[in-house]
Amino acid sequence: MVAINTEVITYDIFNQPYTQKGAGSGWIIDEEGIIVTNNHVVEGAKSITVTLDDGRTFTAETVCSDSLTDLAILKINAINLPPANIGDSSQLRVGDWLVVIGNPLGLGISAKEGIVSRLNVSLQVSSGQTLQDLIETSAAINPRNSGGPLVNMAGEVVGITSAKIAMVGVEGMGYAISINFANSIIEQLITKGYVIRPWLGVVLHSVNQWLALRYDLAVDEGAFITEVASDSPADKAGLAPGDVIVGINDTEIATAEDLIQAIHSSQIDQVVKITFWQGDNKNITYATLAESPPP
Repeated sequence: MVAINTEVITYDIFNQPYTQKGAGSGWIIDEEGIIVTNNHVVEGAKSITVTLDDGRTFTAETVCSDSLTDLAILKINAINLPPANIGDSSQLRVGDWLVVIGNPLGLGISAKEGIVSRLNVSLQVSSGQTLQDLIETSAAINPRNSGGPLVNMAGEVVGITSAKIAMVGVEGMGYAISINFANSIIEQLITKGYVIRPWLGVVLHSVNQWLALRYDLAVDEGAFITEVASDSPADKAGLAPGDVIVGINDTEIATAEDLIQAIHSSQIDQVVKITFWQGDNKNITYATLAESPPP
């Protein structure tokens, strides 16, 4: 378990830059200095420091992250570190005891116990981003716990703390990305530096009432294309900014999130049937999904 501190350049209301400090948690996956954490812990940081349990502090030399799954890895110049033991999250049952280890409120490494409340949870955390295969736990998860390990009673990492819902009058619900889901993402971040997925090559926005009025759209739902990457599968299929995608194969598309999930559920080199509106005309085209380019 490690504590992570960051510095991010942000701007005040007068557009003047200033440094904002942040903190989070992480854990050692490799003795050669590879640390696992959340993307949102390190996103946009100009400097990242990692403090080990023995008090030693290192500056992160390499950062590779995947915003879609909210996972990241850091590399520090250290050797012979004690890697965490990785468990099997598919063996968890509702009611099993768990321990959240992290750096809550930036006050130092601590642990808090709880149980598995639900399994295989999906949670939309922002527009276009839904976290999958989450473990819901009753263990207290506070700011700056993010990125820390969720461990079972054998001391094995079964999840990576990622999000918390806390509403007035409702008991907080803590979430962690299951380690079985995270393993392949982490492996690609370590070996390639980014995650390879099927790629259409469009920037999207969900159709809403304002968009429909502003662009005089023929439909009131769908995935509105704002940008098309040059020479991308979408470009080759004849899609253009202003088009509205309403179907992929036999799946109806009502939002940008629907389209993103449909693409990511497909395969690289798969030919997909796309139903879309271009002005007042409903059309069908076909695109061969490509491999997502490096970030």
